[in-house]
Amino acid sequence: MTELVLVRHGESTANRDNTYTGWSDVPLTATGIAQAHAAGQRLRATGIQFGAVHTSVLKRAIVTANILMAEIDQAWLPEYKTWRLNERHYGALRGQNKDATRREYGKAQVQQWRRSFYTVPPLLAPSELAHDRRYLKYGPGIEPRGESLKMAYDRILPYWTDRIAPQLLAGHNQLIVAHGSTLRALIKYLEHISDQGIDGVEVANGVPICYQLDERLRVVKKERV
Repeated sequence: MTELVLVRHGESTANRDNTYTGWSDVPLTATGIAQAHAAGQRLRATGIQFGAVHTSVLKRAIVTANILMAEIDQAWLPEYKTWRLNERHYGALRGQNKDATRREYGKAQVQQWRRSFYTVPPLLAPSELAHDRRYLKYGPGIEPRGESLKMAYDRILPYWTDRIAPQLLAGHNQLIVAHGSTLRALIKYLEHISDQGIDGVEVANGVPICYQLDERLRVVKKERV
């Protein structure tokens, strides 16, 4: 058996302000930092020893991962940062208040944008792309103008297949610290959840989800700590 633990970052300023974030690089709040410390303390109590940590290139996930590693006394672990674990890109909704968009577009439309597997939010104009230097080495086209959960799922799976699954198959426990939508995509894959069923899956900030996996990486046990 190997262990896989998924943790959504602690509360960010966007979570607090109820705004769409996506690839915007917002910090943790004081509450989010406290959530990360508490999650690490609960994780330490499990005694799980990890082989590596994987996170996005966004600081709310990176800072949470670093706090977790310190709390479990495994700060020396290899830490891999990848754009493939970034939050789903919310396109032109980025920075807008979620309640305001419900008033403007209607609750049903916003629910589709937020929870549907296939629905793409309104896209950014090409001129609005940030051209952030952390993505320049990957070439043009890496920064999306907006993503459905399916699009995020499709960019995450190659990283799972190439970098995470081989470590688990070799018997090395892995910790993934990422974002609500990207962790929902991984949960969909791990638990074989339908395209419609993923709509109801929520991932709370700072609550470790621990999976025991068999030799074929099938879920044997799942619990939140």
